[in-house]
Formats: sequence, C-alpha cells, structure tokens
Amino acid sequence: MAAADALRGQRILVAVSGSIAAVKVPALVSALVKRGAEVRCLLSPSAAKLVSPVALASLSRQPCVLEQDQWDHRSPRPLHIDLAEWPDLVLLTPLSATTLARLVHGLSDTLLAATVMASRAPLLLAAAMNTDMWESEPVQRNWRQVQLDRLTLSLPPARDGLLACDRRGSGRMVEPELIELAAESLALHGPSRDLSGRRVLVTAGPSRESLDPARHLSNSSSGLMGVLLAQAARLRGAEVTLLHGPLAVLEPWLEGVCCKSFTTSAELETLLQQGQPEAEAVLMAAAVADQRLREPLQDKLPKQQLQQWLLQPSHWEPVPDLLMQLVQRRPPGQILFGFAAQSGDVLAEAEAKFVRKGCDLMFANPIDQPQAGFGSAANEGWLLQKGKAPERIDSCRKLALAHRLLDAVVCQLDQAVSFP
Repeated sequence: MAAADALRGQRILVAVSGSIAAVKVPALVSALVKRGAEVRCLLSPSAAKLVSPVALASLSRQPCVLEQDQWDHRSPRPLHIDLAEWPDLVLLTPLSATTLARLVHGLSDTLLAATVMASRAPLLLAAAMNTDMWESEPVQRNWRQVQLDRLTLSLPPARDGLLACDRRGSGRMVEPELIELAAESLALHGPSRDLSGRRVLVTAGPSRESLDPARHLSNSSSGLMGVLLAQAARLRGAEVTLLHGPLAVLEPWLEGVCCKSFTTSAELETLLQQGQPEAEAVLMAAAVADQRLREPLQDKLPKQQLQQWLLQPSHWEPVPDLLMQLVQRRPPGQILFGFAAQSGDVLAEAEAKFVRKGCDLMFANPIDQPQAGFGSAANEGWLLQKGKAPERIDSCRKLALAHRLLDAVVCQLDQAVSFP
C-alpha cells in the first residue's frame, strides 16, 4: 500500500502576483493536481498578462479567478471572503515587491490582497523580483516584517541565477519542485518555526571509496532522507548545513541550504571535524562505507588481477566510525542522531548499535522491505531514544518521516536548554 500523501485532498489556493516568474506557475499547479490536491487559481491583473488564465483553469479543473470577478450583483457574499474561507493552504507564488508591500502595510485594494489578508489558512510566500529590487532596504525591511506572521512560511529567492532582465544574482523565484515540497511541509507541520535560530548539521548520500581510476565501492543510497531532513529543518527555521555525497534527488531541493559535497569517507570525516563545533544538532543520515582500500590502485587492473588484489585482507582497512567520533568530541548540549539501515531482525540489531554508539537518538529502518529504505519515496522503522521504549513508525513519505524525527530533535534540544 502506498504511503499517504499529505497533499491529497488539500484545498489549495494559488495566488499569482505580477512577476515574470508567473510563467512557472502552470507546472506547480499541474504537480499539485496530480498529487490529489484541489486547486483554485487567483491572478492579479499583472499576472493575467504574463500567464494564461485559460491554461490555469484547464490544469486546475477549476475556474481561474481574475480581478474583474470581484464584484458581482448575483453573488450574495463578497468574492474575497468566499475565496479566503475556502482553502486549507494559500500559496502566493510568485510574490512581487508590490504585493509584499501590500501585505506588510495591510492594503487590501485588490482582490488578491484582500483575499490573502482575510484568509486564516497557512500562507506560503515565494518571492521573485529583480536583484536590485530584492536587495533594496524597503523590500528587505518588508521581508523581515512579513516573516513575523505566525501563519506564514516564506521562501526567499534563490541566491544566484539568471533573471529575465539578463541580470545574474539573487531574485529568481525558487523552482516549482521546491515550492511543492514546501507546500507538503506546510500541510504536515504548519508554519511553525520551532527550530528558529538553531544550527543543524545533516549528512546525506553514499560515500564512494576508490578502488582504481575506473571503479569504486559504494552503496544504493540516493541521499533523499538526508536532503529532506535538511529541507524540513530549514523550513522550521534552522540554519542548515548539508554534507552530501553523490545524490540522486531533484536539484531544486538543495536550494536554501548550505551544501558541502564529499566523495570519500575521509572527506566526510574532515567536514564533520570542521562543522561539528558550531552545530547544536547533528543528523548522520549518510550511508558511509564500512571498508576501504589502504591505498587505491593507481592503474586500472584487468578483471582477474583486480579480483585477486581485492581478496587480500591486508589491502583493506575499516572506515573509522564517524558517529562514535562525534560522540567522543561533542560539546555540551549537542544532540547527535544516528541512522541504522538494517535487514533481518532490524530492531534487535539497532538497539545493540544504539547502545554501542552512544548517540541521543537513532532511527532504524529495514532495507529488505518493499516501499522502504534506499531509493524509496517512503520509509518505516523504529525511533530509539534514551530512557524510552522504541517507537514504531509505520510507512510514510520521507518528508513526513523527516518531520517526525525532527519533532524528537526539538524535544531533546528543549530539554538540553531546560536542564543544562
């Protein structure tokens, strides 16, 4: 059975303001509808000149609402109130500088602004504008102010990119794939920023240990779980650094996170030594090799010679236990979260590993079950915490799991603050 999708059945109002980034909205609407959401679109007058209302109506299977629809003598209630009360989520994407100013200063002189201000649904903002406009003090002041709204989750523009005005810099709206992910996060966890100000370090993906110039030792990890942990923490307000090996995930899901890549376990070891002192929580979701060659071959050997070489135990060495290294040198109050990908008797193996490693939390998941483990969109397993019985987590999408695990991290961080 497929894991439940948090967006299925959600009523989502997509409000589109006047930015050229509006041309990306049809892809977002189509993706939301395919996941089972009920979508309605509301366009500002400028947005209606940039993206086809007919296209959005076709993709959403709902009439597209325009400014001129606001006042109708045949309607017993104001349209902006009907629209405001309908959705479970509101996505204001793209958010222009003008619409941002309207929200901050409470100006409801358009159908879009009046609807958004009258709605009590969680609001996702995805800003888009010219680099100089985005970096101007009035816009930055408004951006800081709008983030104080407890119902709002804000996505700033990408740090760098080619804009429609041929400038390269900040201001480009994040890609629809990330907005879709943020909408799912909003449906799962709401706009709460319970990790605001926290510094979180996450590892993701496999290591690759070189055998020779053409071959390496690795595993099937896609890095999806770690990447979603990083994004979920970022959406909850954390300052996130992601250390990742070779990934098989959507590139837009890395936006907004400080990414540092590694290939080998030795490179990851160095990055952890550099990053651990500043982190309040470290989540070790990377799938690191257990063994590596003492000295990788400089030349590509023929198959038969390579086999003979690899079968000699003296050529191999164990990879240092990076999680245990973190435990040994961690500063006071730091939360360490380990992961155990197991087969067979998963819980028993994980409980023994949890005691041996000495970390605060561990998630153990079966890699020999369908719809779980490496490369799957869903996962299941057990959450282990000191002083508590193992908590069974049934199969769910990995973003939902990421939030469940971060709930435990938040609880541990709060206890660390309360009981120094």
